[in-house]
Amino acid sequence: MIFLRNLILRRSAKVLLDNVSVTINPGEKVGLVGRNGAGKSTLFGLLNGTLHEDSGDFSMPAQWRLGQVAQNMPETEESATDFVLGGDTRLMELREALSRAETAHDQDMDNHDLGMEIAHLHSDLADAGEHDAVPRAQALILGLGFKTHELEHPVNSFSGGWRMRLQLARALMCPSDLLLLDEPTNHLDLDALVWLEAWLKRYAGTMIVISHDREFLDAVTDVTLHIERQQLTRYGGNYSAFETLRSQQLELQQSAFSKQKEKIAHLQKFIDRFKAKASKAKQAQSRVKALERMEKIAPVLADAEFTFEFKEPANLPNPMLAITDGQFGYVVDDEPKLIVGGVSKSVMAGQRIGILGANGQGKSTLVKSIARDLPALGGTITEGKGLNIGYFAQQELDVLRPGDTPLEHMFRLARELGPNSGESGREQDLRNFLGTFNFTGDMVKQTVGTMSGGEKARLVLAMMVWQRPNLLLLDEPTNHLDLATREALSMALNEFEGTVMLVSHDRALLRAVCDEFWLVGRGKVSPFDGDLDDYQKYLLDEAKRLREVAKQEAIAAAPPPAAPVQDTRKQDAQLRQQQSARTKPLKRELEQAEKKMADLNAEKAGLEARMATALPPAEIARAGKRMKELSDELHALEERWLAVSQQIEAMQAGAVTS
Repeated sequence: MIFLRNLILRRSAKVLLDNVSVTINPGEKVGLVGRNGAGKSTLFGLLNGTLHEDSGDFSMPAQWRLGQVAQNMPETEESATDFVLGGDTRLMELREALSRAETAHDQDMDNHDLGMEIAHLHSDLADAGEHDAVPRAQALILGLGFKTHELEHPVNSFSGGWRMRLQLARALMCPSDLLLLDEPTNHLDLDALVWLEAWLKRYAGTMIVISHDREFLDAVTDVTLHIERQQLTRYGGNYSAFETLRSQQLELQQSAFSKQKEKIAHLQKFIDRFKAKASKAKQAQSRVKALERMEKIAPVLADAEFTFEFKEPANLPNPMLAITDGQFGYVVDDEPKLIVGGVSKSVMAGQRIGILGANGQGKSTLVKSIARDLPALGGTITEGKGLNIGYFAQQELDVLRPGDTPLEHMFRLARELGPNSGESGREQDLRNFLGTFNFTGDMVKQTVGTMSGGEKARLVLAMMVWQRPNLLLLDEPTNHLDLATREALSMALNEFEGTVMLVSHDRALLRAVCDEFWLVGRGKVSPFDGDLDDYQKYLLDEAKRLREVAKQEAIAAAPPPAAPVQDTRKQDAQLRQQQSARTKPLKRELEQAEKKMADLNAEKAGLEARMATALPPAEIARAGKRMKELSDELHALEERWLAVSQQIEAMQAGAVTS
C-alpha cells in the first residue's frame, strides 16, 4: 500500500499539499487530476523519490519496483529494439552479472563456485523471461505505431514525438509493481492509444496516471485522486464518476453554486440549442450524449476558470472548398510520394467533420494540403470566395517565436491583418483580449520560450480567434491542454458558426464536436458511417489484418519445405484437424463470453439511464453497488476474452509456422 498521512508538500515556498491523508491499495488504477500547477507532477516526484515530504508521513513498500516514462529526449544510436529492451532492468542486471561471472570463469576455469553462479544466473534469466524478451519489446514498439522495418533503426533516426513513444515502450517493458504515467497519450494517435488502453487494462500492478484525456481515464482507471486548493480527495470510480460526484458536491454548496447560475444558464442555453440542431445520424448521437453529460456536470463546467469563444465569421462561403481528384503527398528527392489519392470532396458551411485514420495513413497530409502548407501533387482544390482558414498544426507550438512575448505576437498579427480584420490593434485592446485567454498582468510580457505547453497552446488559440476564421483546421489541438481547457475548446467549437475539420486522439472532443467522419486509409478518403466505438473496432480489425499480411509475407519469403509434397499435404491435413480440435472449445468460450458481455452491457446501460433520473438515496446506493459489480464482471470477462483470443491466435500462428 501507499500511505500519505497528514502530509505537507512544498515546491520552493509554495505549499501544494497541506495536511493531506490518502491510501492507495495494491493493484488499484488511479487517475490523478487537477488544474495545471496544482501539484500533480510534484506528487509524482514524491512517489519516485526525487522529492521528499516537508511534513507528515509517506510510505510505500520498499521492495516495489518502479516503472515510469523518462521525460528527457533519448539520444542514442542503439536500435529501437535494444533501447526498449533496456527498460527491463531485472533482465539487464542479470545479463551484466552473467557477463562478469563468465569473464571471471574464463580466467579461473577450475573455480567451482563460479560455475555454480553461472548456472544459477542462467536459471534466473529464464525466470526473468530472457527467452521471449526481444519479441515482448518488439510487440510494445509495434503496438505504439512503429513499422516492422523500423525495429532495428537507431533511436536518433526518429523525430521527437516518436522517440517519446520509445520512452513509453521502455517504461512498459520494465517489470514494475508501481507504474507512474505522466500524460502518456500526448504523442499518440488514436490507434496507438486504443492499443495502450488494452495493455494497461492487463497490467497487474498499481498504476497512477496523469492525463487530460477523459475517455482514456475512464477506460484505464478505477480510482480518482483530485488535487484542488492544496487538498487531495479520493473518489471511487473513473473520471466520469468523479465528475458526477463532484458536480453533486458543488450543487450542495449553495453559496458557491448561486454565483454560477448565470454561467450555468448560458451553458444550458448552449446545450438546448445544439441538441435541437443535432441530426439523427449515428455519429451525431455521440454528440447528443456528450451534451447530455454536460447537463449532468453543469456545476463542474461552470466552476472552470477558463472559457472562450470564436468570433462570428465575417462571411460563410458555401461550399467552403471543393476538392476534385485530389492527389496528396510529399516530394522526396524530386520524386513525388503519393499518400492519399483520388479525393473528391466538398466541404460545406457549418459542417463538423472528424478526420479518422490509423497512424501514417495521411490525416495530417490531407489537412496540410487544405491549409495550403503542402502543395497538392495533383487535382484541384477550389476555395470559396472569402475563405479564411484558421489552422492549428501539430507543430504549431514550434512556430511561435520563443524570444517574443504574447503581446508581441498579437502586435505582429494585428499589423499583418490590418484594419480589414475589424479589430483594434491598440495595446490596451490587445491586453484585454489576451486576458480572456488567461494571460493577465505581466504574463503578456513573459517570453514564450519560458511558458508551459498549455500556455503556448492557449496563445495559439488566441491568435486563431483574433483572425476570425470561417474554416477551422485542427490537427491534434489538445496535446498540451488540461481538462478544463479541453472542455472550453469543445464548447467554443460547438458555438462556432463556421466549419470545423478536426484530427484528434481525444475521443471526448470528437464525440462532442463532430457530426460526421471521414476515414483516411489505404490511400483514399471515404465516409465513415459508424461512430467512434465502431472506429475503435475498425482499428483493432485493421491491426489484425496488417499482422496477417506481415505473417503471409514472412511465409512467402521462407524457404520451401524439404519434405515430399504428398507427405506435406498429409501432415497439413492432420495439423488442421488437430488445430480445429484444440481451438473449438476456445471458440465456444469466446462466443459465450461475447453473449454475456452484451447482456451485462445492456443491464449497465439500463442502470445508467435509471441513475440519470431522481432516485431515493437507498436506491442510488443499490444501483451504484450493482454498477460496480457489473463493471468488475465486465472487466474480468474482457480480460478472459482477450486471453482466449490471443491463445487462439497463437495456436493458429503455430499451425502456420510448424
